[in-house]
Amino acid sequence: MVSPAAHSLRPSFPPPSNACQSRLRSPSFAVAVKGGKRGEDDYHSTLKALNSRGRIVPRKSLGQHYMLNSSINDQLSSIAGVVEGDVVLEIGPGTGSLTNVLINAGATVIAIEKDPRMALMVKERFGCSDQLTILQEDITRCHIRSHVSALLERVDTKGLKYAKVVSNIPFNISTDVVKQLLPMGDLFSEVIILLQDEAALRLVGFQLHSSEYRPINLFVNFYSDAEYICKVERTNFFPQPNVDAAIVKFKLKRKSEYPQVMSKNGFFSMVNSAFNGKRKMLRKSLQHICSAPKIADALREVGLQETARPQELTLEDFVRLYNLLSKTDRSIPQSVIQIQ
Repeated sequence: MVSPAAHSLRPSFPPPSNACQSRLRSPSFAVAVKGGKRGEDDYHSTLKALNSRGRIVPRKSLGQHYMLNSSINDQLSSIAGVVEGDVVLEIGPGTGSLTNVLINAGATVIAIEKDPRMALMVKERFGCSDQLTILQEDITRCHIRSHVSALLERVDTKGLKYAKVVSNIPFNISTDVVKQLLPMGDLFSEVIILLQDEAALRLVGFQLHSSEYRPINLFVNFYSDAEYICKVERTNFFPQPNVDAAIVKFKLKRKSEYPQVMSKNGFFSMVNSAFNGKRKMLRKSLQHICSAPKIADALREVGLQETARPQELTLEDFVRLYNLLSKTDRSIPQSVIQIQ
């Protein structure tokens, strides 16, 4: 898939958007490589890496799109505030271009790569560096907590309690990864990821009363303070995807900062039920867990209209409604269904 002719297809590298410039240092297109020497920009180093093992073809099924622009990797590290001594989880390191930036910033990196070809490539690129642990696993199935906790205990972190997540993640698992990581505020302080722009807007760019408002937005707000940082043009990737990307920052909440609900599982079960009848009034969509009159009474008591629909309620509204219904009706299901 990568041929010498591909070098003539070098994409343009647009400067960071205004949303990013105020928080980023000047971009540099030189990167360090094994041995501490300065290397080529990520455009050339990525293509060289893919060619080095017999022209590795990125796998569409794994959502592989490799970063070509060194400044974007610099931005990810800068936004995360990566400094010497940090422990960083990277998901899908690919050819190791972001890994390289994180290591140069002084971080100890644990990289999880599903593709055995890329895992081997990154191992060879960084040799026996004591700043890198690479695991050839599926991030959606591996025991993140045990791996990262063990690394935090092993590394001299000078009292550091939390790791960070900094990743250019495969587009096709972005929502699954967000669902997996956000409840880990006891392990990670923040999650900075590059994901599909549409997914980023769906996760953090929603508005009340809109058709895009859904349970995942309440999930994100429950576990984090989320911020859309900036868009990243599709021309910065190889192979070029059909969509643009975006950098999103999630500042994870500690358990003491979570909204106080009687049961998190029960709360999200109710939220999902509410949105299953998105165009229905809550007194109808929640009838299977509580009688319509009780729901109407609860809505009035928390200051909402009896005719309220799910897309009209904030996280705080749902929390008050759930806690009130839980007190009046102990039969509310406590099992959680898949967050939508």
